[in-house]
Amino acid sequence: MFTEEEKKALYKVIYKRRDIRTFQPTPIPEESIYNLLNAAHHAPSVGFMQPWNFIMITSQAVKERLAWAADKERRALAIHYEEQEAKQSHFLNLKIEGIKESPLTICVTCDPTRGGSHVLGRNSIPETDQLSTACAIQNMWLAACVEGLALGWVSFYKKQDVRDILEIPPHIDPVALLTIGYTDEYPDKPILETSKWEDRKKLNPLIYKNKWGENESL
Repeated sequence: MFTEEEKKALYKVIYKRRDIRTFQPTPIPEESIYNLLNAAHHAPSVGFMQPWNFIMITSQAVKERLAWAADKERRALAIHYEEQEAKQSHFLNLKIEGIKESPLTICVTCDPTRGGSHVLGRNSIPETDQLSTACAIQNMWLAACVEGLALGWVSFYKKQDVRDILEIPPHIDPVALLTIGYTDEYPDKPILETSKWEDRKKLNPLIYKNKWGENESL
């Protein structure tokens, strides 16, 4: 059982966690980095396959190349808004990554071959290996918040670019680039909400009962 204080602390970190793009150059203590990785490693995984690896990136030269890959994809995606000039301008003005600024970037990968040809549960739903890796990332994100660190998930890149830059084998999936460090700006609301890109949806309309479309209000 957990005390009321412990329960409040859990929900506090869930609601406080943010996706951050601005970082200080201040080094991160090794103990904090270990705590993040250990939290990730204790995530649930289907068939207990633990498909994750963590590539720790501190080289400025490597970070420059990753930032190039992210910016290339950002500009390619901006084409989708070319008929909406205001939307395109808004998109291009959003800061989508802090790879060059953050003292540490972690590439979290997924190995679909881990556990062999038969992994309990994965045979029926193959993508559960990536879902398991996402659980590890969420654990790391919450741990970063508790450690007083900021974390940003860079989601703009071609996977083959990242494989080439980090020399990742072809069968390994680079699921996420996570930028980590201290920040002066830890907002109360998500960046895309405060920048008026999107609002948080109401919960009740997303809840159905027994079948799709049957609304259930809590």
